[in-house]
Amino acid sequence: MRKLIVLEFISLDGVMQAPGGPEEDTSNGFEYGGWSAVYADDDSMPLMLKQMAPADILLGRKTFDIFEDYWPKHADYWPGINEVTKYVLSGTRTSSDWQNTVFLNSVEDIKKLKNFDGEPIKVWGSGELVKLLLEHDLVDELWLKIYPVLLGKGKSIYSDATIPRSLKLTESAVLPNGVIFANYTKAGEVKTGTMGPDA
Repeated sequence: MRKLIVLEFISLDGVMQAPGGPEEDTSNGFEYGGWSAVYADDDSMPLMLKQMAPADILLGRKTFDIFEDYWPKHADYWPGINEVTKYVLSGTRTSSDWQNTVFLNSVEDIKKLKNFDGEPIKVWGSGELVKLLLEHDLVDELWLKIYPVLLGKGKSIYSDATIPRSLKLTESAVLPNGVIFANYTKAGEVKTGTMGPDA
């Protein structure tokens, strides 16, 4: 079975909207596009390159539109991005000129994709898609880049329908600028208890 690995740039208050630039996603009046860009430095680059190692990717339609417009022209910065398979969950698009793009119609299509043997599939951004994946317990790992900023509003990958899960930290790095790279894998059901001296 293929793993689904979700990779997100995320603020301390859980916002993942438009980390890369001011015009990336201004929906709902979001004013802070590009909030992660000021933290890009020489310390983060080796970690980012490791996460960008070639792998098939799964995207929501809006994120795919952004990727499709940008990455074919800048493939030198992401080696292999043109060659890997790009799976896209969309109810409105069925074709693309970007090579190796496959459109999916439903969660069932994603489940079928996971049931094949093969290397992990990486999910970049795609907030609404990730919400859906978490609601159906289809995410195997979360690779979060957590930034020392509070945005107050904006899109999140979590919802009230997220299936509760315990997670295990498998890899981490704290950078001098305060950014935390933290990779988690599923670790069973949520355990509860009581704190205090009489527990």
